[in-house]
Amino acid sequence: MLGTEHPQIQNEPTKPLWVRLLPLLLVAAAFAAVFIFGLDDYLGFEMLKEHRKTAMDWYQQNHFVAIVGFVLVYALVVALSVPGAVWLSLAAGFMMGTVVSTIVVVFAATLGALGIFLIARYALADFFHEKAGAAVRKMEAGFQENALSYLLVLRLVPLFPFWLVNLVPALMAVPARTFVIATFFGIIPGTAVFCSIGNGLGAVFDRGEMPNLNIVFQPEIFGPLLGLSLLSLLPVIHKKLKKQKDDE
Repeated sequence: MLGTEHPQIQNEPTKPLWVRLLPLLLVAAAFAAVFIFGLDDYLGFEMLKEHRKTAMDWYQQNHFVAIVGFVLVYALVVALSVPGAVWLSLAAGFMMGTVVSTIVVVFAATLGALGIFLIARYALADFFHEKAGAAVRKMEAGFQENALSYLLVLRLVPLFPFWLVNLVPALMAVPARTFVIATFFGIIPGTAVFCSIGNGLGAVFDRGEMPNLNIVFQPEIFGPLLGLSLLSLLPVIHKKLKKQKDDE
């Protein structure tokens, strides 16, 4: 269940290490296969530029199949932590328009993130807790207490790799429901920016240029993202101020 926290199954016998690691090993094998067979070549600007007309025509003729197939591919890319999801976001914006592509990408990215989150928690959380010292446990408790706010900040401000923000909460025993909510809503602004860039790719192709992916760090975009992240921290600040007042 999505709302179940990690320290759940204390009465169940501990599974052998190889059983717990098997899903993660399969992910690692699939990750390696992507590069061994050159599948990562399909997740780049040149491939999108070369096949843009074919992709657009196919989408126009097969809306439903195209969207379902895109969601599955995008979720798999995110779950395997393969670089290139940003180009899929641009492709979605190019084919589907800003609004539809934002909805589709947010759903697909959240699905993929949940997949690797659950795999990492199943495989590594017990080992992490066995090895964690007092300082790590204290940090974990603080993170859990304000997990939604902290995760929203990490999702809103794109300073940390997406795959890293998928793994750390899994080790910190963050409830899956909290992880899904923070991921879904936290990635909406950034996703909308990249899908909007994708929506304008036609003009970029015609000029023979590359899209500016650093646009998200320009003040007019990064500023509002920082503002949203600060709003996300208001509950944390309120708790700390209230605690200080109660301690006086």
